[in-house]
Amino acid sequence: MLTSFKDRLQALNPQYETFERLQTLQVNLGNLCNLHCSHCHVDASSRGTEIMGTDVMDQIAAFLTRHPGLTLDITGGCPEMNPDFRYLVEQTEGLAPRRMLRSNLAIMAEAGWEWLPQYCRQHELTIVGSLPCYQEENVDSQRGAGTYQKCIRMLKVLNSLGYGTELELDLVYNPAGGFVPGSQQGLEAAYKAELATRHGIVFNHLFTITNAPIGRFREHLEAAGTYSDYLRMLAGRFNPEAAGTIMCRTLISVDWQGKIYNCDFNQALGMPITADDGSEITISGLDDAGMSGRQIALAQHCYCCTAGEGSSCTGALVP
Repeated sequence: MLTSFKDRLQALNPQYETFERLQTLQVNLGNLCNLHCSHCHVDASSRGTEIMGTDVMDQIAAFLTRHPGLTLDITGGCPEMNPDFRYLVEQTEGLAPRRMLRSNLAIMAEAGWEWLPQYCRQHELTIVGSLPCYQEENVDSQRGAGTYQKCIRMLKVLNSLGYGTELELDLVYNPAGGFVPGSQQGLEAAYKAELATRHGIVFNHLFTITNAPIGRFREHLEAAGTYSDYLRMLAGRFNPEAAGTIMCRTLISVDWQGKIYNCDFNQALGMPITADDGSEITISGLDDAGMSGRQIALAQHCYCCTAGEGSSCTGALVP
């Protein structure tokens, strides 16, 4: 039987299973998306109905006002498709020194969304673009036919606006199957060489992210009969050096209703952060000072964050 992730952390260092201090507020604007990716952990699609409204966005802006200096990490689904996406960007202007937009890039190539690259430039958003491989066939197999070419076209547009040079442009790699990413440093070098040579594209950093065994990826593993094998593989690659820097120690995830979670994976699984009486906490009632030392909600899917070099929303945790 596989040792529980919680027991593994506790045996290593009990402090690793507690929240340390808030550095990043990750905001999930909902599960509406123009793509239907095979590895998506939030089951996002064009039929998504969980869409954050301006009332929750106002609460997020108020929280950032009370807690200056945080990173705002905007995600989805496809966050740009939220009807009030621009409202959130404009309401949080000047409230966070770093605002990251997690984009699938392909949305910027869709009819009616041509304004997005220039808008991001105007508001100085860091763009974290998903490009799970530098090879066309691998991207299209995960994200749909034609997605790679749309992404390449938009990366060129972003480069023309100063992204990758004057403004930060990062890319995200995730494995095409049930394995842990290789060296982030090595993959970044390969991405930079391939994209520069083939397309003249530049970018700043590559983030390698291990697929969490939840959502559509779990369905894929179960259909192949390899779910248990994948969990055992992740546990077998457990890296003690990564365990102390898992992202849930410094990040809080906010869902479309304003409820808070230790990470986006827990959000997808419906594992919210709760008060001592068991009630759910929302962003409007969050006191980040009171979070310090609080137990993190852990489960077996958390092994994906400590396998190999470790994995977080900003990539590997150890060299």
